[in-house]
Amino acid sequence: MINVLFVCLGNICRSPMAEAMFRDIVKREGLEYKIKVDSAGTGDWHIGQPPHEGTRNILKKYQISAEGLKARQINMNDFQDFKYIVAMDASNVQNIEKLKKEESDARVMMLLDLVQEATDKDVPDPYFTGNFEEVYELIKKGCEQLLKELRNAHNI
Repeated sequence: MINVLFVCLGNICRSPMAEAMFRDIVKREGLEYKIKVDSAGTGDWHIGQPPHEGTRNILKKYQISAEGLKARQINMNDFQDFKYIVAMDASNVQNIEKLKKEESDARVMMLLDLVQEATDKDVPDPYFTGNFEEVYELIKKGCEQLLKELRNAHNI
């Protein structure tokens, strides 16, 4: 099983959107028994809450299920449980790296590092910008590239 964890600041906008979108792509490709997907935030403000209304609305618009999504905070076990920890911006990466122990095999990366044409490698936070459509499009490109990378790396 290939375990992928998407991480943003509060786990109510970007990372649950990425989790839902990637889970949907994985399911459509028939890989749900090979790839496990989850999300978390670096902060603890929204633990137990559903995704932001803007995230739920954009997922609904594109017929992607948000069922079962609840905010949680990244924890030490995630560095053992997940092979890929995919951050939404450079600040997330810095916060993740502060928690990560050296013996962890988890690969920490930024989602938009996988998108060659992306000029800005940070996925903007729609909690502050309000632009959920832009974030959806960026995350979609990143998730498509992530699946290609996983297929190549793991021969799936």
